Amino acid sequence: MASSGVSVASLWTEVNRCGQNGDYTRALKALTKLLHENRDDVTALHCRIVCLIQNGSFKEALNVMNTHSKTLGSEVVFEKAYCEYRLNRVENAVKTIEGAPEQTDKLKELYGQVLYRLERYDDCKSVYTDLIRNSQDEYEEERKTNLSAVVAAMSQWEKAPQEDLGLPESTYELCYNAACTLTGQGQLTEAFNKLRQAEELCRVSLAEDSDQNVFDSKKKVKLMNAEGVEYKLSKKQLQAIDFNKALLAMYTNQADQCRKLMSSLQSQNPGHPRPVLIQVAQLCREKQHSKAIELLQQFSDQHPESGSAIKLTMAQLYLVQGHVTKACDVLRSTEQFKHKPGMVSALVTMYSHEEDIDSAIDVFKEAIEHYQSEQPGSAVHLALVREAANYKLKYGRKKEATSDLEQLWKQNTNDIHTLAQLISAYSLVDTDKAKSLSKHLPSADTMSFNVDVDELENSHGATYVRKKAAKVTGENLPKEPGWLPMKERSYYRGKKKGKKKEQIGKGTQGAMAGASAELDASKTASSPPTSPRPGSASGSSTAPASNVVPPRQQKPAASGATRKKAPQKKKKGGKGGW
Repeated sequence: MASSGVSVASLWTEVNRCGQNGDYTRALKALTKLLHENRDDVTALHCRIVCLIQNGSFKEALNVMNTHSKTLGSEVVFEKAYCEYRLNRVENAVKTIEGAPEQTDKLKELYGQVLYRLERYDDCKSVYTDLIRNSQDEYEEERKTNLSAVVAAMSQWEKAPQEDLGLPESTYELCYNAACTLTGQGQLTEAFNKLRQAEELCRVSLAEDSDQNVFDSKKKVKLMNAEGVEYKLSKKQLQAIDFNKALLAMYTNQADQCRKLMSSLQSQNPGHPRPVLIQVAQLCREKQHSKAIELLQQFSDQHPESGSAIKLTMAQLYLVQGHVTKACDVLRSTEQFKHKPGMVSALVTMYSHEEDIDSAIDVFKEAIEHYQSEQPGSAVHLALVREAANYKLKYGRKKEATSDLEQLWKQNTNDIHTLAQLISAYSLVDTDKAKSLSKHLPSADTMSFNVDVDELENSHGATYVRKKAAKVTGENLPKEPGWLPMKERSYYRGKKKGKKKEQIGKGTQGAMAGASAELDASKTASSPPTSPRPGSASGSSTAPASNVVPPRQQKPAASGATRKKAPQKKKKGGKGGW
């Protein structure tokens, strides 16, 4: 019977209940009372060690094991090695495991972790391969994940060729490790595709987890503050955790905490852009866009070597505020990206939106000059020249487009499409040059088309064109130099306008054919007589109707009493513009 009057059985019941509920602190209190009655109770000592480990008190657990080493013997070999591993005493952990009287599966699992920490990858690989081969339980997938991590490490850091172990890629961890292996082997395209696959698997996995939310993340972040975590993670991983803490503070509206964390991170990593970007994100959440841009500009001036990501963010903020030209100025100052095809496309699009065609052409010019110097004749160089020519033609800059088109044509003189564009461009700015270039066009005899002529002539469109063309014969056409547009030819008189057919349903809402006839002054009795055709008898009223050309209509005076007004079409109400 315990001195406090509580039975030993009741204390053990309390320990068991607390263990099942995960309340290890309360279990320790009951175990302290049990050990007060019998300090050498092996079961109570073992339970105390487990509770201390569960609470992260690895040093205290190790002290208990060392103090009662004779009593415990080999009973707690695994727990001792685990505490040494968590305290980063990996060499001691190896000795403890290798000196164990029996190599159990859980000791082998721990042994693999210790060997990985020591970067003894060959030995680690052998341990996990043996475990997978000889174990059949619910932890098989975790072992395969660990083995894939070993293979990835050997591929990346030892550059050792790896045999295909037939590991699955069914989880995002396995897929990610496979991508790391490919990276180490220099297969970057395959690695990139594998990372995309791992990302998608991770999204699906997290979506299926109903506890994934900001507050759940907050609980998980607290676990990173446990004692000994700093020994398990690399500096980059610890840095990433600090960034995540700051982001979590931002998303939970803890602005002061976010700024405090970012200030600390920026002092530790003065040239790293991420602390600044998180501060900017926090300012944007507070609608302080101008202050955010000032912060970005300040960092860019102080750290030009890390300014690319900063400038892209600055340009995005300018666009959010509607300052398109300022965004373009920032993007054109990014030496790392300004000549990339994607950046050229973005700049041209934005300048076109602002109707600044000259600046858009300047962007093309600078990029073409860059590739002319660095990669002349490359695919990206010629693609930019092609796009510049098309852009100039689109906006009527035919004279400027000729140099680009000539450059393209000289690269491939068999390119008939480019030659045709070039001749078309020169036809309005230098007809002699257009004629000279037209000599390079292939003759009709040398061109062959896989066309069924009979079928083409009997088609509906061809029949229509043939009938229309029959009205004008070639004998009546004066001879003119080739390549002139129809409107610039001497015999062009414009399109003849016939009488408009009265159509039902045309015109403004409610208007009728009769109404339009009343408004036509040429059809009213008071209309002035039509003018005679040149060469006909003046004022002759007996001229054939086909020779009468009505005068152009004059707009009726606004004050005319006899003017009729067609009904107005009512605007529909509601939201929206035109």
